[in-house]
Amino acid sequence: MKPIRYPQVKAQPLSGMLPPQSIREFRGVNSFDPYSIAENYFTDMLNMTSDDYPTASVRPGYTVLGSAIGTKVLGMGVWKDTELHAVFQDGTWRKWSGSAWSTLKSGLNTTAMWSFTNFQGNLTDVNLVGCNGVDGLHRYDGSTVQTFGDAPTNINYITTYQNRLWGASGKELHACKLDQPASWNDFGGTDEDSFAKDMESTRGENINMLSGSLSKLTIGMPNSLHELYGGLPSDFTVRLITEREGTANNRAAVVQESSLRFMHQTGLFEYLSGGMYPEKDFADIVEGFFRGSISANAVTGTDNLKLYFYDGTSQILVYDPRTGIQAWSIWNGFTPTCFTVFQHKLYIGDASGRVLRLGGAADDAGTPITWSAVTKPYTNPSAAQRQRWIKLWAMMELVSGSTVNVSLSKTADGSDWELVHTVTGTGTQIQRILLPIPSNFALANMIRVKFEGTGWARLHELTRQVRQLPLH
Repeated sequence: MKPIRYPQVKAQPLSGMLPPQSIREFRGVNSFDPYSIAENYFTDMLNMTSDDYPTASVRPGYTVLGSAIGTKVLGMGVWKDTELHAVFQDGTWRKWSGSAWSTLKSGLNTTAMWSFTNFQGNLTDVNLVGCNGVDGLHRYDGSTVQTFGDAPTNINYITTYQNRLWGASGKELHACKLDQPASWNDFGGTDEDSFAKDMESTRGENINMLSGSLSKLTIGMPNSLHELYGGLPSDFTVRLITEREGTANNRAAVVQESSLRFMHQTGLFEYLSGGMYPEKDFADIVEGFFRGSISANAVTGTDNLKLYFYDGTSQILVYDPRTGIQAWSIWNGFTPTCFTVFQHKLYIGDASGRVLRLGGAADDAGTPITWSAVTKPYTNPSAAQRQRWIKLWAMMELVSGSTVNVSLSKTADGSDWELVHTVTGTGTQIQRILLPIPSNFALANMIRVKFEGTGWARLHELTRQVRQLPLH
């Protein structure tokens, strides 16, 4: 008997069906046109970092050293990398013992910001030298804080260069005698003399920044930048670098790996010693986030790996300069007044009178970190072409107790966010999170994805699968 054979039915492939498109490398935030940037950039981002590149993870948390003192930290210094010192808004200079703050001096000005440097010269040991433009020059010798020397009483922005202490007094640039930090008015005509020079600028501005950390002494004013060359008073020469931009203040400039990065009201700049013009290429990608917002309270810092730029208003832009990464993030959760590095960790003085140690914690002093990330609009090669959304999923790590809400939008400005999924972390493994696509999004020309969470998380992958529809 001949068996009956039925033809095998084969499903015909749908035209326009594309293979899954995965993103596994996240390059931080980008303020350029959201339709034109690469798919691995976010158009908005808060409290995430590139530390675990190529993933995007929640930033490190902080711990608080002791409790808040006064209402503001006016400056921080480090003595021989063995002691952390801070001046607080209550007019006290204190050091951290490892468990508490002990007062070394009180009665200081309660508003002026401090600068610090380490110097020995003819002193018996390295001293931590500080000033604030009001209280005169102070030094800490390992036991006490005391005023010293004959520098101008309004000396400010202390730094070291060519075995001398340097400071500013209004428009005047001052240096102590060679290796003699207490002598600022010895002009005997020798190469060991003190040094003083009236700095001129077309705007008649005062000096507001000094840095001796490059191969030349860099002198900043609100709208100009200068450099001092030479090693002795007889050949000290000042050269103008630019009169187009300067430094917002002394705390708005920091040296990292032979580059001076500084903030001016027109943007973020990078300066390499030697008379080269300051460049801003490294920050062009995020200019849209700070344009017009940089104030006189701006603060810049580094942990010797990343750079931190607080615009003085509301946000901290964080730059990861590692070769091949060069990613930007946006943070909040604290308001810095100064940064310093102590024993290879970043410490932050804030506007609440707290000193914070960044890292080693997954939360901010016990409070879970709130974070978010918003993708660009995902479209077909032509944004005008329709598409059928088939699947959308993410791969994430979420610690126990953390949560993430995922929303979708069909507009470039995110005016119509719709929550589609909520996940609570288990802390056991990387989770595959399948994101439902509501019917009103199924035929959208574009979709943006927003992740909003509380608690630590790491995004490993975001994948979509769509079917291209005819362009009509």
